[in-house]
Amino acid sequence: MEDVFDSIFRTGVSFIILMVISTWIGKQVNSHNNHYNFALSITIGSFIANMSFHTTLHFTPMLMSFFTLILLYLLASIISSRSRKLRLWFSGEPTVVIQDGKILDSNMKKIRYSLDDLNQQLREQGIFNFSEVDYALLEVSGKLSVMKKPQHLALTKQDFYQRRIEQENLPLEIIMDGKTVEKNFNSQYTKSWLEQELSERKLKMEDIFYAVISSNGALIIDVYDDNIKSPLDKE
Repeated sequence: MEDVFDSIFRTGVSFIILMVISTWIGKQVNSHNNHYNFALSITIGSFIANMSFHTTLHFTPMLMSFFTLILLYLLASIISSRSRKLRLWFSGEPTVVIQDGKILDSNMKKIRYSLDDLNQQLREQGIFNFSEVDYALLEVSGKLSVMKKPQHLALTKQDFYQRRIEQENLPLEIIMDGKTVEKNFNSQYTKSWLEQELSERKLKMEDIFYAVISSNGALIIDVYDDNIKSPLDKE
């Protein structure tokens, strides 16, 4: 009888802990959008199962191990949020698998991504001809993000006012977390060009949280100070 009450107590405490942790960090973990989120979700499940039903294991040491795991996760999250290099190492980065309607087989081999996988994910997005695709990137989460060629996009109201279809490019991230992304500068978009753009907008590098050159060539900037007195934060 004592074992029954012990099992009920362990299950109840484990469930409460799981609910608290899920509410606290659930959005990041449930998305499985990077490697350590995926690993954490599996490990949490294993911990909770053992804490609840494995009565031969002492509850307190397992509870301490569980909280140690959560602290390590939070530490990794804080470090990765402040360092782009570590964030890429922890989370990985997307891989381009189609460019200008051509399949990049060398990139697919590096990530062990087959043509069957590619065709399946294209079909799931209603694309049966890969030549319709301008760019396709396999995200760290395993999802395929697709940019169709302009002539294969659905018509919008703006198209009725546009005289000609212009070639669009993949957006280029120029600044992240107040630091320049060196590899994305080229002969057209140079550091001197960026400095001139910032000067015209009366901005400094340290003021900028994120800056990207959009697919149509426009520089879009988001600064740290959004000047929003009551930002929306609805669950």
